[in-house]
Amino acid sequence: MTAAVRQWDRLSDRNPLIAFVDACLRGPAQVVLQNNPLTGLLVLIAVAWGAFENGQPRIFGGAVLGLVVGTATAVVLRVDDASLRKGLFGFSPFLTGIAVPTFLDDRPLMWLYLVLGAIATTVVTLALNAIFKTWGLTAFTMPFVLTTWVLLMAAYQFDRFTVLTKLKPMFPGEGQVTGGRFDWDLIPTFLRGVSQVFLIDSWVTGLIILLALLVNSRWSALFAVIGAVGATLLALWFGADASSLDKGLFGFNAVLTAIAVGAVLHRPGALVTVYTLFGIALTLFVQMALATVLTPLGIPVLTGPFNIATWLLLLPKRHFAPVPNHERVKESVVSAVRHTV
Repeated sequence: MTAAVRQWDRLSDRNPLIAFVDACLRGPAQVVLQNNPLTGLLVLIAVAWGAFENGQPRIFGGAVLGLVVGTATAVVLRVDDASLRKGLFGFSPFLTGIAVPTFLDDRPLMWLYLVLGAIATTVVTLALNAIFKTWGLTAFTMPFVLTTWVLLMAAYQFDRFTVLTKLKPMFPGEGQVTGGRFDWDLIPTFLRGVSQVFLIDSWVTGLIILLALLVNSRWSALFAVIGAVGATLLALWFGADASSLDKGLFGFNAVLTAIAVGAVLHRPGALVTVYTLFGIALTLFVQMALATVLTPLGIPVLTGPFNIATWLLLLPKRHFAPVPNHERVKESVVSAVRHTV
């Protein structure tokens, strides 16, 4: 496999078209902070599986379209070539491409809306990274979050679109926001917590994503499991909504936080693990608070809690150990912020 990877890298260096395909493949991998085209390919397969399993193949089409448009926009804007090659301008448009057909009804204009959203996501990535560079941080998936929030809130004002978030706008404290019965089928629930990183409700998708992580970093795969399990059990303990628990909706933000803090930004160890466990709890609390804030607007939290919690964990600059000396993990979104502007 190593020889095949080297051969692919050589082809990418010589052929611009293959280089573009390589950058596009690395984009989905960078959502989970990995820099590996095979990981990205497996993530694409996972998203395709979940989309077709749920009877929504347009979600996979939107993901691919957003990925290609976002990456192509970065080429047109002449971004730093090294960052482009690592897929750092593909992962947020990839998520935007998933979100638009997930939360808007399927109409021809939706696809134009998606293309414009993918272009905007790349521009917002450049803007936010320029801002966060001041504090030595990166925007993570916040360009996707902000762009998708704007697209969904704007869609409420357009007669040509119908927002399908299934969230009933209500002021905090009104109505019943928790309830239902938890299924207690824990392993599929944990796996759905991984799949929901890509807005997919499928335990098979979650399993494929874990395999994709395992291809590049065993530690990342392990901490993804820790994030999903920890946040889900904590939400269950505190009495969160049972139907949302079953769908893995309280695990996916913690999955990203756990990978970033536990496996990518620090060398795994006892103290790092404790800090990561605290980060998992912090992410869940930020998610619940943000859900309260966004409930009146009827829009989802997306990966906003992961971004906020991880920024808070990084700003104190408590570097417990060096960043793992693993090139494909090291060259993820968190290491290339200085090259993105």
